[in-house]
Amino acid sequence: MEEMRFNQSNQTCYYGCRKCCLFPGMKSICILVVVFLLMLPNAGAYDPLDPTGNITIKWDIVSWTADGHVAAVTISNFQMYRSIMNPGWTLGWQWAKKEVIWSMVGVKLLSKETVPSSKEMYLTVAGVMSAWGQDPTGSVSAFQVSVGLAGTSNKTVKLPKNFNLLGPGLGYTCGPAKVVPSTVYLTPDRRRKTQALMTWNVTCTYSQYLASRNPSCCVSFSSFYNETITPCPTCACGCQNKNNCVMSDSKQAHRKGINTPRKDNAPLPQCTHHMCPIRVHWHVKLNYKDYWRVKIAITNFNYRMNYTQWTLVAQHPNLNSVTQVFSFDYKPLVPYESISECLKPISI
Repeated sequence: MEEMRFNQSNQTCYYGCRKCCLFPGMKSICILVVVFLLMLPNAGAYDPLDPTGNITIKWDIVSWTADGHVAAVTISNFQMYRSIMNPGWTLGWQWAKKEVIWSMVGVKLLSKETVPSSKEMYLTVAGVMSAWGQDPTGSVSAFQVSVGLAGTSNKTVKLPKNFNLLGPGLGYTCGPAKVVPSTVYLTPDRRRKTQALMTWNVTCTYSQYLASRNPSCCVSFSSFYNETITPCPTCACGCQNKNNCVMSDSKQAHRKGINTPRKDNAPLPQCTHHMCPIRVHWHVKLNYKDYWRVKIAITNFNYRMNYTQWTLVAQHPNLNSVTQVFSFDYKPLVPYESISECLKPISI
């Protein structure tokens, strides 16, 4: 249970929300993010709550070899709140010619073939990668790769193409590799600077619409002055999993391995009327003249995922008047001056 206190405000913003007005002059919408984000569908790879957020893949060639090069590859999560959770990220690309990987450090190769006829490569790392907005030191992942049967100079090397990133499921769209100024970095003894022989970047952006056409959580509402509870709508997250859900009293819920996440990030929800992996309950606890207080309860119905590093993102017309927060960390995301001053998303 989490609590937040707000100053009363005369500002009014309106959202399309089914039966969500539980107190005068206010409507609310709640968006839960863990690896996913509940929001209105977006056609492109763009997150309106984090418009400049992206994951950048940087490929630094640190040395040329007899038939190729050795590269240090860095993946940086420049998003404000979306982390990469277990089972981790998967990176794929296509070679431009007949390149092969001779060796790797810090990453696991998923592609079974490394012969010249293999053009597609898939790499994976198990583990989390924090969002830059939450933990900059934990938002970077890196590995080293030795590439053969490739160009041996800036003029003959060919950039890989068709990069794709799973984090761990769908949602990311990656642009083409682009040559950028060579990275400058310190030597291992940290006494002098050196630079990569060649550097190219790939930028990947996220869209909830690409990840799933259905929301990943729902919101229920209640208040201290009304016994009525407004539940999540039926099939709020779609009913595509209704034939693959788990009853709360079923022995299947205790089956070995049921809590193991899948690479495609597919949930295994408990059988409920809303069929959502996550439910957020918004309860108006107090409503005085000078301030009002809300209690937030988050329930995990997904048997496949333990959300140890969860994030809640919410939009509400009074979030610019938050005076006190209990039990968790909170901060504004970005100002939305071009939309409305009363829209203040927060990251919890």
